[in-house]
Amino acid sequence: MPQLPEDIIDRLTAMERRIQQLSTAVNTRPALNTVSGGTLKISDGGSLSVEEPGGTRILGVGFWSSTEYGMEIKRQSGKTALSIRNAVTGTYDQAVRVFDAYNHEVLADDVVTGGLARPWLAMLPPQDTSTTRWPQTNATAWTTVARSFNPLWQPRLRVYCYTAAAAGVTGQVRILVDGVQWGDPVTTGAILDRTDKAADDFNARFGSLVKVEIQAMVTSGTGLVYAQPLMMYGTQS
Repeated sequence: MPQLPEDIIDRLTAMERRIQQLSTAVNTRPALNTVSGGTLKISDGGSLSVEEPGGTRILGVGFWSSTEYGMEIKRQSGKTALSIRNAVTGTYDQAVRVFDAYNHEVLADDVVTGGLARPWLAMLPPQDTSTTRWPQTNATAWTTVARSFNPLWQPRLRVYCYTAAAAGVTGQVRILVDGVQWGDPVTTGAILDRTDKAADDFNARFGSLVKVEIQAMVTSGTGLVYAQPLMMYGTQS
């Protein structure tokens, strides 16, 4: 057999080694399950679907109908938990909806005018404007004239209260939260309007009942002092 130049043998050996390396790299390629340093783009009528072993779609994002792109997250049972899409045919923006385990819509935004569609929130009805019928006391020590209990959902609380006193009488009005004075008292005739944290240990107290009391007392003169709570609500930090 003819003698091949030594450099040809070396090149063939190097080529064989390189082919083996490439074959190994192809066969041991990691799973393509991570997007790093880029964007995963789904377009032109495509969608992303995540299904549980039984075939129920838990997450759907993308093309929804002939004219709409949307999103829906379901519980493992197949019941919708959250959706961003049009439930009915129309020209409005897509509504954000949250559903309970029995498929009741418990939270939704108003896509017609803006704001909240559900739930319907309670509002305080008009209150008595006659001072003589307001919560009142003639005591010269702090006396509770109004009290309420509410579950604690927000970390801060606002209370708005009118105060008054009979002619020739001066008094003070204050707020207690869970039996502790909440801010400074005001002199009768002033509006008591305070917003502050509802509890020092909010995370531990979350969902528990918080007691709010309006207290009043006479500081000079003889007669009645009055306090009429007009507004109270929880708010964010």
